[in-house]
Amino acid sequence: MVMEYEFSIGWLFGGLAIALVGGLIVIFYKPIADNLANGVSSYEKVKLAGVIAIIVGLICTANLHTFLLSLIVNLLFNR
Repeated sequence: MVMEYEFSIGWLFGGLAIALVGGLIVIFYKPIADNLANGVSSYEKVKLAGVIAIIVGLICTANLHTFLLSLIVNLLFNR
């Protein structure tokens, strides 16, 4: 099983944008939770969503998302 790896400048900038948005969510979690969620009861959920967005952004920045998705598909369908 040979996997090709192709770097993409578009995904680099897209991943950086996703990570930036996640960072802004982590920084401004209180106003976001107060205005868009249930307030104090969802502070931790909003911060967790921001951290997950940062991780996904970094994975996309390094162009590892295609590798991980193809690995999962190959494991599921045994190609």
